[in-house]
Amino acid sequence: MHSREELLACVIARLIGGAKHVAVGAASPIPAAGALLHQQKNPALRVSMLHKRKGNPFTEGSRELFDLAGQGRIDVFFLGGAQIDGAGNINLVRAEGRRFPGSFGSAFMYQVVKHTILFREEHSPRVLVPKVEFVSATGDPAALVTGKAVFSWQKPKRRFRLESLHEEGDIRADTGFSFDAPPEIPVTPPPSGEELALLRGPVAKAIAADYPDFAKRVWGIH
Repeated sequence: MHSREELLACVIARLIGGAKHVAVGAASPIPAAGALLHQQKNPALRVSMLHKRKGNPFTEGSRELFDLAGQGRIDVFFLGGAQIDGAGNINLVRAEGRRFPGSFGSAFMYQVVKHTILFREEHSPRVLVPKVEFVSATGDPAALVTGKAVFSWQKPKRRFRLESLHEEGDIRADTGFSFDAPPEIPVTPPPSGEELALLRGPVAKAIAADYPDFAKRVWGIH
């Protein structure tokens, strides 16, 4: 058996594809696990983790990250939001009367990084909305990954297309925006034995240094 977190990490690792440099922002344990899993299979991949307390390659933090992104030297980045809408907009400022930390550099990163993967574990009409209350950032995402599904992005239509479901359910009722879908919706492929071994071994060990609570909850690592 595998956990949902392990499945999502595998989904992200597969979406990274032939990237040479993946950057992961703070408070992103599942994208970080996916990036490290992909690196286990592709050692040449550079993974930069802003959450990392030791060994962070950015001596000037986010400013250096933005410089690299602007130069086209980051292939994949991850963004989420309190709200995500069907046009690919994200909201990191306010929703339902609540204030959030803010947009930071999301508007810049969304535009300049080659492949921005939108990620939000919660999949509900509260999060996936017809139109965000505040546009923090907009762009053309490479994909949207949630706790229930994987969506691709149709740039000409500026519309998502459902690619797979992690489990059975009424996905349209759970999604606040409209989207395209194939007649038969595939099930997201589960983690392979090799992927689980890597996740529960070297990836879990690396993640535990920066996300100890996550590593303890998912893999029982103290």
